[in-house]
Amino acid sequence: MRRLPLALAWTVLVVLLVPGRALARPPAVPDLPALHAVYDTVHGGRVVDAQGRQVVLRGVNDNALGEYWQGTSLPTTFPLEPGDPQLMRVLGFNVVRLVLSWSRVEPASGHYDEGYLAYASSIVNRLAAMGIYTVLDMHQDAWGATLAARPGEACSAPALPALGWDGAPGWATLVPDDVPRCFTFTRERNPAVIQAWQAFFNDDQGLQEAFSAMWRHVAEHFARMRAVAGYDILNEPNAFEGQGPDLARMYSRALVAIRAGEQAAGGFSHLVFFEPSVLDSGGPNQGVPPRFTSDPNMVWSPHIYQGAFNNGPITSSGFTSALTTARRLGGLPVVIGEWGTDAVRAQQPYDYFLAHEALQDRFGVGATMWQFRQSCGDPHKAPGVLTDAASVVLKGLFDVDCTDNRVIAPRLKLLADLQRGYVRAAPGRLGGEIWNPAARRLGAVGTARGGGPTLLAFYPLPARVRTSGLTAVRVLSGPSGTSYIEARPRGGPWRLAVSPATATGAGATSPAERQRAVLLRAARDAQATASRSRAPARRR
Repeated sequence: MRRLPLALAWTVLVVLLVPGRALARPPAVPDLPALHAVYDTVHGGRVVDAQGRQVVLRGVNDNALGEYWQGTSLPTTFPLEPGDPQLMRVLGFNVVRLVLSWSRVEPASGHYDEGYLAYASSIVNRLAAMGIYTVLDMHQDAWGATLAARPGEACSAPALPALGWDGAPGWATLVPDDVPRCFTFTRERNPAVIQAWQAFFNDDQGLQEAFSAMWRHVAEHFARMRAVAGYDILNEPNAFEGQGPDLARMYSRALVAIRAGEQAAGGFSHLVFFEPSVLDSGGPNQGVPPRFTSDPNMVWSPHIYQGAFNNGPITSSGFTSALTTARRLGGLPVVIGEWGTDAVRAQQPYDYFLAHEALQDRFGVGATMWQFRQSCGDPHKAPGVLTDAASVVLKGLFDVDCTDNRVIAPRLKLLADLQRGYVRAAPGRLGGEIWNPAARRLGAVGTARGGGPTLLAFYPLPARVRTSGLTAVRVLSGPSGTSYIEARPRGGPWRLAVSPATATGAGATSPAERQRAVLLRAARDAQATASRSRAPARRR
């Protein structure tokens, strides 16, 4: 999607909606039509819904269903609490990338945990009730939880004893006992991890066949669910130098299995997301598999963490690379599967999150931030918890005390950065959009045929709307003082400008103060509904 000169457009906008006169029906919950891909090697691919609208997927990752190595006495994840989907809705999210673990789907070879999949379905339904799609992400980091250093294992400097991580079950981890469980600089450079991945790419003992069969079973389970946007085949696969063809072959087998599962269950073809190697997270143009399919519903989903791990800036290079690669792969749409950094960098002078989001708008890509809520027992934080728990700072939307894993308070600056106006679904093609976080102003342009499907935009405050090329414009009351804007295209170019409605009367506050109050209330409501429940235990 090319960014158009929005600054020139607003002099011709002609429709003005005054708050209070155009509000309709109680707080709206957007419908979730099935999604598919439209390829375009010139202008860039798009995700499109069954009504023919371009859908911009914006949201967050949640790892409540992930199974991680237990390196401390603290839980490795938080559950998705009862109030969490509502908070996500208030933030304007329309997608959650939900972590699944192969080790939980298939704890023993050929035996699938139906209770686990049923629990995942219940989360999909809870999110759908808030107008939020789910991408099912088969997550892994450094292969699995069983490759931690053994008690007392010595490693030759500069190598250190390895932690365990998440992903593959123990029965699928084909690593001889004499291979060291040590890592040098990065968790992926662990001889045991490298050996496990090589066995997988070699299809030793039918590992890839088993992985594909597992995906077929998962796809059968979710085949008819419109609220499932799609499936992410495998998170950050460890394909290194020269292993691009191996990665492509694995993806191809899994894709065939997914489509067979959907067909067997009488479902429909969901989007399938696929990623470059884990190498690509640190820099563009690395670990890209060769083109492996002509399937019409693929999405290129790299992770853009540039500057996240070294306190550097985020620049356009990762986005340019992602779009270039997507065009080379056949004009695929792009959704950034992961992005983010430590929450302190939401503060000035960093403003990393705002800068990243501005680039998402500029290049017209969807994105899901890592992550909604992080637990102190997460392997990423285990070393710090074991040495100085009080000083550990987690990712996510909440401050947590790692001496006891107690949620302290919401991170309001980060919440405010993430809650932004955008066009969720655009008739025709979305030409460009801009969010001004200081003024809380949204601008968007596009083109559509007359009488086409309804535009839907999210706005974080009561809204004042101006349009051109749109008709039947309505401002709908959203949750906690947010707004949805609906409009129909007249035919040809259209423009949308949304700004905060002017507050009147005693005690009127600024848009920034109103937004802060809304977010604080929504976050506290989410915490107030927190339960002690956890995902069902693995069946033995």
